Amino acid sequence: MVLHKASTGTVIALAITGLFLTLAASGVLTASKTVPTSGTLTAVNVAIFNDSGCTQNCASIDWGTVSPGNAGTKTIYIKNLGTIPVTLSMNNGSWVPTNANSYLTVTWNRGNYALNPGASISAALTLKASSSTSGITSFSFNIIITGTQ
Repeated sequence: MVLHKASTGTVIALAITGLFLTLAASGVLTASKTVPTSGTLTAVNVAIFNDSGCTQNCASIDWGTVSPGNAGTKTIYIKNLGTIPVTLSMNNGSWVPTNANSYLTVTWNRGNYALNPGASISAALTLKASSSTSGITSFSFNIIITGTQ
């Protein structure tokens, strides 16, 4: 018997297909897009872009320097690549250092926004550093934007 080693891409594709079929069977389809401060992105039905024409994929966000007590805002563009409307939500996680989320807060202006098929919208992400921030000289985290059908 000859065993063939499956490629990582094949395993990932099978896992994604299985997840999609499970969600479809349960009647709940969710599309997510993660915007990390560094790294690569994958998504189903929702895409994040750097420009209003939705031609430059957003792979990361550079917040630059945010001083304690101040905030920085970045604009991204979200496009619904699916065929039915999605409702947008945002979460964050994978903070480095792990206590950074005690001092840094991320908000946006598109929570519960209904995005029609093929439509795109700008979203303002705001990172605020608490005035009591201490001991953090650099940070990273993921922003997860989800479009729920």
